[in-house]
Amino acid sequence: MTARVLNGLTIAKSIRHEVGNRVQQIVEQYDVRPGLTVILVGNDPASELYVRLKKRDCEAAGISCEIKNFSADTSEQQLTDTIDSLNADPDVHGILLQLPLPEQFYAPRVVDRIDPIKDVDGITPLNMGKLALREPAHRCCTPKGVMTLLDHTGIDLLGLDAVVVGASNHVGRPMCLELLLRGCTVTCTHKYSRDTSFHTRQADILVTATGIGGLIRKDWVKPGAVVIDVGIETQPDGRLKGDVAYEEVKEIASWITPVPGGVGPMTRVSILQNLLATVEQTLH
Repeated sequence: MTARVLNGLTIAKSIRHEVGNRVQQIVEQYDVRPGLTVILVGNDPASELYVRLKKRDCEAAGISCEIKNFSADTSEQQLTDTIDSLNADPDVHGILLQLPLPEQFYAPRVVDRIDPIKDVDGITPLNMGKLALREPAHRCCTPKGVMTLLDHTGIDLLGLDAVVVGASNHVGRPMCLELLLRGCTVTCTHKYSRDTSFHTRQADILVTATGIGGLIRKDWVKPGAVVIDVGIETQPDGRLKGDVAYEEVKEIASWITPVPGGVGPMTRVSILQNLLATVEQTLH
């Protein structure tokens, strides 16, 4: 068996085209240009790259995107004052705080300052709580993108065993909630799990998000499983490596995502979808 590849680049391009068509309709009908503001603190190379990609995606869909750059020594008060101003600006429909923040910031407090309606990343406590209560508003973008990929397999998720490796606030935990909402039996492993491979071998759906390159080997995977690789580790030569040992795992999985070109584009296009939903809400 050789796994079929879930190409996030292709799927995201199609969704971005749909978003762009709707944006054009909104501009023509309401004379409103959807607008996103991205806040970038410091000069982390990976964060700078992600922000450039997000801006490119916005421009491709006809969305206005402004990047507000702050030095790493910016005070938390300056940052929250900026967020307050953006919350009150009717021309700003979405606010995205690029994470991680420099270590002097208490990120949850800064994130909580974002108006949940404008939280296009889906990471404010209110939006996370709504997901837990089965009333999702803006869904957390990476898990939302993963669910879109799973939909493209055509597999009925109801009753399947799903394992999520990693329990981060913005991927692992909301990913578990998304899978629960679709009727999966969900297990989440983390750094205190005694035998992660025992659990992964039971998974019909395996989603991994640890950032440990090559962690998931062929003998950790159930034959025929769908394997979604969210993890990214930058190698010394600059190449990106996922959690999954791709070449060997693709021999046993039924579907697999590459790194890069799998989950990343889906995360970014989910931001555009959330932004469009905010704009639609303000118009009706």
